[in-house]
Amino acid sequence: MRPYSVNQLAKLAGVSVRTLHHYDRLGLLKPSVRTEARYRLYGEKELIRLQQILFYKELDFSLAEIRRIMNDPAFDMMAALESHRCALENRRDRLTTLLGTIDKTISKLKGEQRMMTDEELYAGFPREQAEAYRREAVDKYGAKEVEASENNLRQLGKAGVERLKADQQDITQTLLQMIHDDPASAAVQQQIARHYTNIRGFWGEDVCKSKNMAEAYKGLAQLYIDDPRFTSQNGQANPAYAAFLHKAMTYFANTQLSA
Repeated sequence: MRPYSVNQLAKLAGVSVRTLHHYDRLGLLKPSVRTEARYRLYGEKELIRLQQILFYKELDFSLAEIRRIMNDPAFDMMAALESHRCALENRRDRLTTLLGTIDKTISKLKGEQRMMTDEELYAGFPREQAEAYRREAVDKYGAKEVEASENNLRQLGKAGVERLKADQQDITQTLLQMIHDDPASAAVQQQIARHYTNIRGFWGEDVCKSKNMAEAYKGLAQLYIDDPRFTSQNGQANPAYAAFLHKAMTYFANTQLSA
C-alpha cells in the first residue's frame, strides 16, 4: 500500500495533525519513514496501530496506559481486537439499556410504571437455577436481607436493573484487561470503585446501611475465590481473575471503607 502523509492519515482517521505529532513525541505512534525534508510517512503497520490506539481511547484508557500496553513485548494484536469487540459490544448494550431507561421514565411520567415480576427479576437464569441461587442467598444472608435487596431492585424497575447489569459487564471486561496490573494501582482501584458502587446498587442502600461495608465487601471478595461461578467466563472458571479481583477488592476495602 502507498504511504500516507501526516495530513492524509489525520483525515483518514478523523484525528488532527497535532494529535499525530503528539503521539509521535510520546513514542506511541512513530512514522514508518521520515523523509530528508522531515515529512512523516505512515504505512499499513502504523495505520493498524493507530486503530488500536483509538479503540483504547474509546474505552477511556489514558495515553500513558495505552503506551504501556502496546509497547509491552507480550502485546497480542488479535487478543486485543477480540477484547475491543467484547468491550464495545458491552458498551452498545449499555447504550441500549440507557435508551430503555428513557422509555421507562417516559412510561413512569405517563403513569404506566409497574413493579417487576419475579421472572423479570431473575431474567437470564433458568428457573431452577434462579431458585437455587435465591435459596443459597437466604441461607447465607437471611430471608429479610434477600427480600430487602429484591425490593430495592423492583423499585429500580426493569430498565434500572438492566442498567446495573450492563455496568457490571462493562466493569468486568475492563478489569479483565487489567488482570496483569498491580491490584493496588490507581487505574485498577478506579474500576474497583465502580464495582463497589455497582454492588451497592444491587444490594440496595437500606441493606448497605445495616452492614459494615468494609467487611461485607471483603467477604464478597472471598466469595469470588471460594465459588468459581461468580468469576467464570463463558462457563469456564477463571482462578487468575478471581485472585486478582480478591486482592483489588480487599485493598479497596482496607484503604477506602475501613474507619
